[in-house]
This record gives sequence, C-alpha cells and structure tokens, in this order.
Amino acid sequence: MIVYLNGEYLPAEEARISPLDRGFLFGDGIYEATPSYDGKPIAMRLHLDRMNSGLQNIGIENPLSDEQWQEVAENLCRKHGGRNLGIYFHVSRGNEGRRFHGFPVDVKPTVFAAVVEIEPHPPIADRHSKAGLKATTAEDMRWRRCNIKSTSLLGNVLHFQESYAAGNDETILYNSDGELTEASASNVFIVKDGVVATPLLDNQKLPGISRYIVVNSLRAEGSIPVEERVVTMEEVRNADELWITNSSKHIAPVIELDGKPVGDGTVGPVWEKAMNIYEAAKYDY
Repeated sequence: MIVYLNGEYLPAEEARISPLDRGFLFGDGIYEATPSYDGKPIAMRLHLDRMNSGLQNIGIENPLSDEQWQEVAENLCRKHGGRNLGIYFHVSRGNEGRRFHGFPVDVKPTVFAAVVEIEPHPPIADRHSKAGLKATTAEDMRWRRCNIKSTSLLGNVLHFQESYAAGNDETILYNSDGELTEASASNVFIVKDGVVATPLLDNQKLPGISRYIVVNSLRAEGSIPVEERVVTMEEVRNADELWITNSSKHIAPVIELDGKPVGDGTVGPVWEKAMNIYEAAKYDY
C-alpha cells in the first residue's frame, strides 16, 4: 500500500510518525473518509468543507488547499489502480517534542492520507439478501462536541463494541431526555406512515455527508416527505422502518432493535425507494 505522509508518497511500512505527535498522544486531529467507485469519489467537496470546518473548530490551519487534497486523492487512487477505494484524510496538530496539553506554537500539522480497497456498491436488487442490520440501544456517553469529526473516537468505539461483541451491527444512542442522537458510527433515520424523520443537527450529532445527501435528494425528488426534528426513542421503537447512514453503508436498513423486530422485521418499501433516489443523486454533491 502506498500512502501520503507530509508531502511524500511512500510504502505504508516506511511511513514514520513520532510517538510524540499529538494525534498519537491526545487524538488531537480531524479526519475524513469517503468512498470512491471506479475512480469517482462521492461528495468530495462536502467532505473537504466538513474537514475545513473541523480544523477551524479546533484551531488547526488546514495545511493543504482543497485542490491539493483533491490531487492527493487522485494520485493515491491512480497508484492503486483506480478501483473501488475508501479515501482517508487525517490531520493532527503535529509534534512539539513533548507531551503538554496546551496548543503548541509554530508546529507543522501532520498530514496523512491513504486508500483501502472496498467492495463495489451492489445494485439495489442484489441487496435484499444481504440487507437488514441488527442494532442495540444505549444512552449516549460521548463528549459534547460530536459535531466535530475528531480522531478522538474512543467513546464511539466503546459504544460500537457494545453491539459488536453481542453479534450486532450498530449501537443507536439517545440522550438523557430520551431523544435520539445518532449511532456510534452513523446518523439515524426513522420512517412512520411514509414520512422520513431524522434528528436536527446540533453538538450531539455529526453532520454526516450521507445524511446530507439523503435529506437533500429526497426533498429534491419530492415523493417522500422528510422532517428534521426531535425524534424520541419511543418513536424509534415504534417506527415502521429504521435506517442508519454513513459513507460506507450509504443507507442501511435496521430490521431488529434490542432483539425485537423493527416494523414487520423486513426491509421496508420506503428504504428501497429512498435508495433509488440516493443512487441517482450521490455524485451530484
């Protein structure tokens, strides 16, 4: 595997980052990940906008322009044959040469990028035999700045592990008021009586790129009503359909929650229609 590190393309086994790097010591950085199918990344502009916002929020000046990030992505994809690849960008605050909580001055950020091979996105007709995830629920115990796509993901990892260790696929989270926030690695949508709803964005939720595409493509197409509002866990448990969205799963239906069926326990018709709309629009963003 060839990776990009601080201006160089080199084999992954030759890449070297100091153990005093703040990304290693504190998880002090921002990352982005997007799939690319046959050399066509999905919503790269939105990913770069979110990365710029995240870096600004934690006080790191973006070391590359959007055009330079695009060039890095294109070069890595070309070096790996332009197949179906997941593109990963990572910026940490850098290495001050010591472990100290305060932000260092005049330290260059560490810039890393890589690609991994991913499965081709199968046609919707082929997904029914594979579709249908299982999830559990838990009170959201992460930090209060989940709108920042930080590399500090231990809270998410611990929540995901709750489901994974029990043979499930995701943990759906709620706050102390019993309101849906998101999942450990996804945004969440419910469907009731043909209406799609997802929580309003705030500091408790990541502004997911797939979430953005789903909301905007459904609204543009017009046949499926979409609401952004408070969603209670009672609504989640009584939903006709339950979806999670992220850049790797796109829109994935959840058919079992805490051991009980969601709706009738099968993949729902609104999901299939939404997937068709999403597929037609995913390269438009």
